[in-house]
Amino acid sequence: MPEIEEHSPPSATEQTALFGKYDLGRLLGCGAFAKVYHARNLESGQSVAVKIICKKKLQGTGLAGNVKREISIMSRLHHPHIVKLHEVLATKTKIFFVMEFIKGGELFARVSKARFSEDLSRRFFHQLISAVGYCHSRGVFHRDLKPENLLLDEHGNLKVSDFGLSALRDQIHPDGLLHTLCGTPAYVAPEILSKRGYDGAKVDVWSCGVVLFVLTAGYLPFNDPNLMVMYNKIYRGEFRCPRWMSPDLKRFLRKLLDVNPNTRITVDEMKEDPWFRKGYKEIKPCEEDYGLDIGLGVGPNKVLNAFDIVTFSPGLDLSGLFSDDRSGSSRGEWLVVRGLPEEIVEMAEEVGVAQGMVVRWKKEGGVELGEMKGDLEIGVEAYRLPAEMVLVEVKKRFGNDIIFKEFWENKLKPRFLLLRFGSDVATTSSQHSGKPESSVFKLTKEKQWIKSDLR
Repeated sequence: MPEIEEHSPPSATEQTALFGKYDLGRLLGCGAFAKVYHARNLESGQSVAVKIICKKKLQGTGLAGNVKREISIMSRLHHPHIVKLHEVLATKTKIFFVMEFIKGGELFARVSKARFSEDLSRRFFHQLISAVGYCHSRGVFHRDLKPENLLLDEHGNLKVSDFGLSALRDQIHPDGLLHTLCGTPAYVAPEILSKRGYDGAKVDVWSCGVVLFVLTAGYLPFNDPNLMVMYNKIYRGEFRCPRWMSPDLKRFLRKLLDVNPNTRITVDEMKEDPWFRKGYKEIKPCEEDYGLDIGLGVGPNKVLNAFDIVTFSPGLDLSGLFSDDRSGSSRGEWLVVRGLPEEIVEMAEEVGVAQGMVVRWKKEGGVELGEMKGDLEIGVEAYRLPAEMVLVEVKKRFGNDIIFKEFWENKLKPRFLLLRFGSDVATTSSQHSGKPESSVFKLTKEKQWIKSDLR
């Protein structure tokens, strides 16, 4: 959460009920690009935090991608020790993150007054590692873990916040590493300083080690007024544990703050450590509340959650949150069918080959089809849903909208409907007398799909 500082009062628009749903209250904090307000859901009375981002201030900063990524990440993380994103709203000038309101404030505010006991530090560390391990299992790396980004709720439980610098697995380079230099100086891992690439999970473990040291010691393990001197200490792993720490904790901190990422302890290995294991209980994520498996990858193995499906509607197209320009590639078409994602992708390939199109398989799943003359290029993605259903999205990458619509309606859609309704109902172009057949599906009173031929 940003520090509270003087700021101009909310505008007339912000003072009224936001989208007729949230009553904005006091300012909680602000930064260069965003303000955070306390708000109340008018329907349920629930307290929420609303982060308001000014689109104009993002222009030219290159940070729009960070905001999109933060939305994408937070919408898919459902864990008791991660701040929950309820929804994202937008106007022409602003983006609104509606998040869980955490009453207790930053963990930093509490530890800055006095260091914690080992037992209390261990309790917070268990919750932190549960959240961090959950993120890693879903291909999310926080990259800015520090007490300022750890909040406490009214029950004294820890909540990880601020995923603005986080990375996803698909940002990993071909060498298997991340290369973006980011983080807070005192919490940054030595391999980031070396500028040769780093493992996102291992740098998060290092930052967790610094957090644990701060909680139990009351000060930073690596600190100096001169930034370069501090970096040298981090690079060499030069820190001293205070005398009041137990031997088991000192040994555990040495494993966390190991300058060699290859030998640094992992989240799974922590569970076998004597200091960590004391009082540890596995914390289950909240995904059962959503009734669906949660996935972060794209392509055939992705399982969509409710937020994912909503984002397919134009009202929550993330590209529209940042620009009013709808030119270029269209949003496309989407359809729900029964079957497997692999079947959809193979079927799209068959159609493309039959039409003499160039077919390109995407590394993360899906396929791209392009005409030899370059008049049309489309992308086909298939997302797994529960009950052996698949959400198919077909996007125009390039070309005329009319040509795209004709290809979709006459070539691709009929083939996909074969999976939805069976070969006795869905048809492709007629094989009769060389005349095209146009089919439309009507829903009868008995809710059965029938074919009506229009000749």
